[in-house]
Amino acid sequence: MENSVLDILKILFCAPFLIYACYSDIKKRSVNNNVWLIMLVGSIFFISFDYSLYKILILRPLFISAGFIFILAYILFTIGAFGGADAKALIVLSLTIPAYPGFQVLGYAFPLDKPLYDIFTLSIFGNAALLAIVVPIGLAAYNITKMGLHIDNPAYIFMGYKKRISELPGKHIRLIQGFEMVNGTVRSRFKWGGMEINGDTVRELKHLSGKGLIEDEVWVTPCLPFMIPITLGFFTAVLYGDMMFELIKFLL
Repeated sequence: MENSVLDILKILFCAPFLIYACYSDIKKRSVNNNVWLIMLVGSIFFISFDYSLYKILILRPLFISAGFIFILAYILFTIGAFGGADAKALIVLSLTIPAYPGFQVLGYAFPLDKPLYDIFTLSIFGNAALLAIVVPIGLAAYNITKMGLHIDNPAYIFMGYKKRISELPGKHIRLIQGFEMVNGTVRSRFKWGGMEINGDTVRELKHLSGKGLIEDEVWVTPCLPFMIPITLGFFTAVLYGDMMFELIKFLL
């Protein structure tokens, strides 16, 4: 019973930070570091309380959770898969709630379907990744509806959409289609993670378009607030469990 109450307190503690981070990510595509710093201070309190109850037994799940998530977040941040706020959120969550929380409400035990492994933040990430799949599917549907099957870069339809150069830079978008001159001709190349669109970029694109070397539209990708799927993934993990784990079990 005491453990259940502590788990509920951890969930209630994390929820406001994640909700605020969603708001900030939508508004500015960034989250102030103070959010994660304050949350980290709170995690120290919970770690200390856990240690007072379970002594050295709490260290193993804590090190496994924090170590695994730190490596995962670092790799994904390095390759540009998501931003710094997303990585910090997962790392602090891995410290605050290293193992799966469990509690009962109205006779129901949550999570409803706890996975075999016990790294709670990994379930949050898995849920977030699964929920985020709706974005590339939506982009593909939009592009096919707009352009039909006459698409110059079919792989791009899952990552972005075309925008007129005259309408750049635009808000919360990055360029995923770069250009380089090779033997007198301009070749298009994919820019992993996208590149910032500034005044110099727009002038160069207009120059190439004016000479007829490229089209007057280029592929851009929206800078999506990944804190939203992380937060939804958090609540999904709390109430249900790991959707990605269940999907893999179903497919196998």
